[in-house]
Amino acid sequence: MKSVDCWDDARALAIIEAMSSLEGATLPVLHALQDAFGYIDRRAASMIANALRISQAEAQGIIAFYHDFRDAPRGRREIKICRAEACRACGSEALVEHMEQRHGVAVGATTSDGRLTVTEVFCLGNCALGPSLLVDGEPVGRADVAAIDLLVEHNIEERAA
Repeated sequence: MKSVDCWDDARALAIIEAMSSLEGATLPVLHALQDAFGYIDRRAASMIANALRISQAEAQGIIAFYHDFRDAPRGRREIKICRAEACRACGSEALVEHMEQRHGVAVGATTSDGRLTVTEVFCLGNCALGPSLLVDGEPVGRADVAAIDLLVEHNIEERAA
């Protein structure tokens, strides 16, 4: 996983201003902020609105519309669980429940120690191998609770070393 910095208003403003002259700058600015900091702080909406001469509501709406933009840092590892119909039919909801009960992290949350973020997606294009996951960007098919346990426990310990 790529290293990211803590949020810094001055640096964020410099990124926004450097890109503000681009045509259709909003999405490139948001991607640049998330690349730099790992998330988009809530204060960014007003900075973007001022620099790009759009309303704050429009800036917030764009951030909220695109599910890949985060408003808080993600964990060192990220597991995305597919919750589309094919994966649901194959048992993805049991994986969601298991993540919460066994590993203490609900979909859309990050563990308090910052180890793991669990998010939901609606189709990874791996329907024939459902239920499917995306673990740090790598697809995992035919996932079950044993696979979840291995991915969470073994890989997190491995990355911490």
